[in-house]
Amino acid sequence: MDDVGIDQMRIFGYGGATPPDMPNMAAIANGGVRFRNAWSMPECSPGRASFFVGRFPFRTNIYSALGTYDLANAQVSPYDMTTPKLLKQVNYESAMFGKFHLAGPDNNQAENGTPQQLGWDYFYGWIRGGPASLDTSGGGGNPDPTGKPYLCGFAPSAAAGGADIGACYQPDNTCTVIAGLNPAGDVPGKQCMMSGGVLVPNASCQTTAPAGLNFTKANGYYVSPLVINSTEGGVQAIANTDPRNRGYRTTIETDAAIGWINSRSAAKPWMATVSYSAAHTPYQQPPGALVKGGPNDDLNCTDLIQQRVVSDKMTEAIDTEFGRLLVKTGLASLKADGTVLYDPKANNTMIVIVGDNGTFANSVKYPFDLTRAKSTAYQTGVWVPLIVSGPMVVQPNRDIEHMVNMVDVFQLFGEIAGVDVPKAVPRVIDSAPLLPYLVNASQSSIRTINFTEGGYNVQANGQRNSACLVSTSLGNNTLSTICTQSVFDKGPCEDNAGVWWGPGYTDPSVIGPPMGQASGAGYRSCWQVNQAQYKSGLPLTSIAAEITMAVRNDGYKLVRNQIQTYFPSSDTGGPVTTDEFYVVNQAVPVPIIDTADLNLMPTMSSWSSTVLQNYNSLLASLNGILASQPACPGDANIDGQVNAQDLSIWQQLLSWAASSIADFNFDGLTNNSDSLVITHNLGKCAAPTAVY
Repeated sequence: MDDVGIDQMRIFGYGGATPPDMPNMAAIANGGVRFRNAWSMPECSPGRASFFVGRFPFRTNIYSALGTYDLANAQVSPYDMTTPKLLKQVNYESAMFGKFHLAGPDNNQAENGTPQQLGWDYFYGWIRGGPASLDTSGGGGNPDPTGKPYLCGFAPSAAAGGADIGACYQPDNTCTVIAGLNPAGDVPGKQCMMSGGVLVPNASCQTTAPAGLNFTKANGYYVSPLVINSTEGGVQAIANTDPRNRGYRTTIETDAAIGWINSRSAAKPWMATVSYSAAHTPYQQPPGALVKGGPNDDLNCTDLIQQRVVSDKMTEAIDTEFGRLLVKTGLASLKADGTVLYDPKANNTMIVIVGDNGTFANSVKYPFDLTRAKSTAYQTGVWVPLIVSGPMVVQPNRDIEHMVNMVDVFQLFGEIAGVDVPKAVPRVIDSAPLLPYLVNASQSSIRTINFTEGGYNVQANGQRNSACLVSTSLGNNTLSTICTQSVFDKGPCEDNAGVWWGPGYTDPSVIGPPMGQASGAGYRSCWQVNQAQYKSGLPLTSIAAEITMAVRNDGYKLVRNQIQTYFPSSDTGGPVTTDEFYVVNQAVPVPIIDTADLNLMPTMSSWSSTVLQNYNSLLASLNGILASQPACPGDANIDGQVNAQDLSIWQQLLSWAASSIADFNFDGLTNNSDSLVITHNLGKCAAPTAVY
């Protein structure tokens, strides 16, 4: 699940006053074990890399969600040992369906072929991150796209400014008139979009579609740039006009997985990853048949309050389609109420359910902290659901309170397949065993500490993502605004209810242009936003941590954040690093988490010896973890050495010339300058060390 933190999950004891209804995942949890103290990384790509590579971000160089401008050095390396490569050692075949977001297509020689390059035998889904922005023109069917944009990407009801009838055109020029709600309660605009079409409101079908309809434009969860990698067909980029690209993504992802799983030979083991795109922004209502109580298609997908309702519905739709996946593949049966009946001993398939990072702020459930959500190392940003079920679980329906990390899931995949993972991976991994918790109900804690980390990815010549100001509703009609550089472009910023201050900004609230720059240049850092606000007599905006990390033991947590801040006295920007210290636990229904008012650092002078001992221990652990991967410039194949093999890899990539794993000076080019880095560092690297 994407952006579904543990705060959403009633089966873990949380979910707030209005939790999404997820009976199918609850059935799997009741048939297995619930890891109630699992950490991932603060954002999508580092979270996914951690459980497909088993290594922390400082080893993979993947610190934040991959974007258009991130170099190949910030993507999963083709020389790393991914899960499908690991399982191939014992004859498994592997497939992934849905969101990839580990490497490519930008700044990578393999482009759309990165799933195959990283070991997957079959891939059917989306190479980039979250879905594209909502198409407020509704595929050109909106008669007034500037005055009354379709805020959820389709025409709402007539009462909400849309239409209750219209002509639904398909890319092949066929047309059907849709009038009124369907049995699931979907309005005509969404019915048409669900079928892959574009609705022309209050119109009848004509022989020729009206001018201006656009079937090529992506539209959130309903029109997406599908990519297929297969041994037989190679790499295919499917046009947005193709019917395979047109429909609700969660359903497309499920259908593809069902087809592949059911076509497997019983003689060969397999692993299928159904990597749901939901409930990542942009928020967009799913088909009404997939959600409890039907849809509410007149909701405003850009409204901070209404987004919470849409997010719940998207998460419920995951659960519905997940249940269909289990039934259609024979892993469960269907009960009379439409939910699944699951017997973990009835087959030889293990099921793992996990979130890639914490919940995005606008959807966080009380009592978790929406001001410290996804993209931060605080509990709300990294505490994720992890469920493991199947025939290997002894005494199912258990909660495990011990600390585990997403890097451990990598080792679990190998353990399930009978692989000795530490021996099979030719480099340091950060995984700890998980299988002992499944087979031994009294297993003591294996980890003594846990770790998470986020930051910014490598871009050409030191460039960074630009500034985005995001507002979050705090209740009572008050807003909290924060400046972040975690989103890479204007579209994703606005999908997250933000105001883009970067290049090409259009919002009238932007003070522009930056000092000494041309109109439209945009702000490359949050501290420059504050500089502009200060000089305009406006209050400064809080800046989200640009580098964030945390380490914890059973009772305490140390958080370290770094930002580039603005200093009015010198009119410059510079780094500020802060450490924070907290007591944390997993109590139900109100856990103690790292909210700002509970930071112990201001009272350090009065700490007891126990508190001080825990702080010193965690500080030493954090510093030790960060020092465990010495820099090794010139190491193209990440074997911890710089030698002739790295020169050979560089030589092979010279013809590509652009961003590659051999671009050691991070200028976005592979050229003679990079060979100098290799030759200068021959034989100089120190060996990395394990930390868990």
